[in-house]
Amino acid sequence: MKTLLLTGLSALALSACAAGPTYVAPLPPPKAAAPFATTSAATVTAAPDDDWWRMYRDPVLDGLVADALAANTDLRVAVARLDSAGASLRGAKTDREPQINAGASGNYARTSQLQNLPGLDRERATYDVGLNVSYEVDLAGRVRRGVEAARGDVGAAQADADAVRVSIVAATTRAYVDAASSAERLGVARRIVDLLDKSTTLTGKRVEAGRAARLDEVRIAALRSQRAALIPQIEAERQAALFRLATLTGRTPQDLPATAGARTTTPRIDQPIPVGDGAALLARRPDVRAAERRLAAATARIGVQTSQLYPQISLGGSIGSTALTVGDIFTGGPVRWLVGPLLNWTLNQSAARARIAGAQADTRGALASFDGSVLVALEETETALSNYARELDRRTQLQAARDSAATAARITRARQREGTIDFLEVLDAERTFADSDADLASADARIADAQVDLFRALGGGWQQPDRARPTLG
Repeated sequence: MKTLLLTGLSALALSACAAGPTYVAPLPPPKAAAPFATTSAATVTAAPDDDWWRMYRDPVLDGLVADALAANTDLRVAVARLDSAGASLRGAKTDREPQINAGASGNYARTSQLQNLPGLDRERATYDVGLNVSYEVDLAGRVRRGVEAARGDVGAAQADADAVRVSIVAATTRAYVDAASSAERLGVARRIVDLLDKSTTLTGKRVEAGRAARLDEVRIAALRSQRAALIPQIEAERQAALFRLATLTGRTPQDLPATAGARTTTPRIDQPIPVGDGAALLARRPDVRAAERRLAAATARIGVQTSQLYPQISLGGSIGSTALTVGDIFTGGPVRWLVGPLLNWTLNQSAARARIAGAQADTRGALASFDGSVLVALEETETALSNYARELDRRTQLQAARDSAATAARITRARQREGTIDFLEVLDAERTFADSDADLASADARIADAQVDLFRALGGGWQQPDRARPTLG
């Protein structure tokens, strides 16, 4: 047994730094740090702004984002989880400190006559007080690896909270943009209906004067009804966006201030958007940071389990006193004390090795998750960049089409008044103009959505959540 003990202590000395692998942060693929593959005149490679929503230059939006960061319920959940992880870390750190326990007891008992010592009453009180101190000599690094794992959990929880902030800022901005763009589309739809009302009135007069057929009046009225039917749908979309905005900012729908829905034009950014490069993206994305911290925690837990293969040594002592009266406890006679080391070593190590294998498998899974998060971050950003550039190109073409349709509609209306063209040509021109005007308004909304998608993919909006910002009433 002595030889076995010496062998174990020798092995422990050789591994005295800390059991298990030392964590080294993984490196993403070399090309992941390069500039993005998608480029356009609408973006620049400068570092992205933390408060990216301020690029819209809208104080109401600034206030809504501040309110969301202060009151959103999902964010409160994430912060609570971060606090829980911090408490676990503090608990893990206490394992590095001496453990001190104090106890006291008093009882009154009757002993069996056969067990009672001569000269003592069979019924008597007994009092006991004691103080125990122990300290684990962390030679195998169990405590150190446990603290490392807890730190990794805190880092992951912090990154998760940051990811929630990114989502909340993006969702708040999107809801505000959707409400504003719906208001703009609503205005376009109403203008088209007003225009078709005028055409209906004019056509009715021409029918009365015998210069147009009744069928012409019916057709223009049908087109007018079709366009009017879109108005309730757009109004519902706008209300849904405002209700969503209320929830995101921690309000009931009735409590959302009127200023939140006052804007009637789609917010626009009048400058190129800074996007940085791949290296900055991976350092900024909360999901990538969370995956890296979970990998660090999983690696440390291999060490925690590996330490179970070695003896655990604790140094400790105790002092106490047992007496028949309270006054006798504090005299020197009944005082007891004990000092010495305690060695605990599980020789059947099959269970420990199974737990090590499980921790190693968890670490391989965490590494795969990290690699996947890197690829997803790059995919989402490249996709958002491409979609934004294509939406801008699409709007340019739609603007040209709308301008041409407006010109054609004016010409056909003038020629109709002169009686030089058939009514079907007027109807077709009106329908084309209505479609192009609505398409342009929808394109502005799609561009705003693409911008929010891009900002969310870039992962900004969490770095300074506590900075003072204006809030709405």
